[in-house]
Amino acid sequence: MDDHPGKSPDHLTINVTHRDDPVFEVTEADAFASARKYPNIVVRGPLFGLAAQRRGERPRWRLMDELDTGFPQMARDELNSHLWFKAKDDTEDRAERRSLLAAVARLETEPVNEVTADGVRYRVVRADEFARIGGGRLEPPRATDPDDDSWDLDAPESSRTKDFVVDHAAAVGLAEGIDRAGLLQLSYTAGRFPEDVRADSRRALTTHPGVVLLPTTFRVVERKELSWSMVTGQHSTPQAARRALVDHLTRPVPHLPDLPDLPELPAWMKVDEKEQAIHDRAAKKFMARRRPNELLVRGRRFEVVRVERVMRIGPDGPERPRPSDTDDYGPSQIHPLMDEEGNLTYGT
Repeated sequence: MDDHPGKSPDHLTINVTHRDDPVFEVTEADAFASARKYPNIVVRGPLFGLAAQRRGERPRWRLMDELDTGFPQMARDELNSHLWFKAKDDTEDRAERRSLLAAVARLETEPVNEVTADGVRYRVVRADEFARIGGGRLEPPRATDPDDDSWDLDAPESSRTKDFVVDHAAAVGLAEGIDRAGLLQLSYTAGRFPEDVRADSRRALTTHPGVVLLPTTFRVVERKELSWSMVTGQHSTPQAARRALVDHLTRPVPHLPDLPDLPELPAWMKVDEKEQAIHDRAAKKFMARRRPNELLVRGRRFEVVRVERVMRIGPDGPERPRPSDTDDYGPSQIHPLMDEEGNLTYGT
């Protein structure tokens, strides 16, 4: 029996299209070639962030941040601050401020994953981070990934994730359509995951049967004998990850400007000048190459890798945190109390 006669609901629709565009065709060919070279995936685990849905955008949701926190409560705290500052700085309307502060009050006392304030739905959402692997190697950046050539280590980094519209029915190319179809049954099966995590993962295949791929990010990892360890956070372009690696090698101690004289650093914080010189030379050679993705320093192998995130979608939109997604701490009051006039009360 057909449960969805006629047009399938958005969260089950994968709309594949083709554009008569040379760039599109090259990107598609690059994706198919990468799929053959890196046919398997390794799942790192969940990431959490925020999404909003305004009246005029339903059933779509728009991401509010980078979706890069490791615990749901960190995203809840981020939402708490977003709404509090919105009430403080972005409105003079008392009814709107009351609505925003009511949501803040809930977030201060309950581990809620969705609140509505001033007609906007705010949701803590989750996605699974994974990388493709083939021949014992994680996939590096593709030639068609958006990139730049700047080595300015202090340049601000643009975002491709913030404001991304989560729309399961949006048209995608054939390569992405095939990728998404292949990820529909992705779940945690490895023994390293506890049984409750695996059970929640299996359940999500039914409660949130659709998948959307979020904008690709890039990380620097250090390759070990049988594994990889992360060196940097996620970055929106391969070059931003390369800059982060150079920064990691050449700026091992944070710069503290305009501070009074400090006592001598403890031994564990001191930089070995000989070791630092080796790192500086390695970084200089690395920067002399065009878009390098590997660096070997003193027997340590650093790699720039391509990282993807898949978000599960159900009838009501993106998946929220699962019961087995754990937190190190709970909700709390982050900011001073505010009344509907915008007056602040400090202390208890």
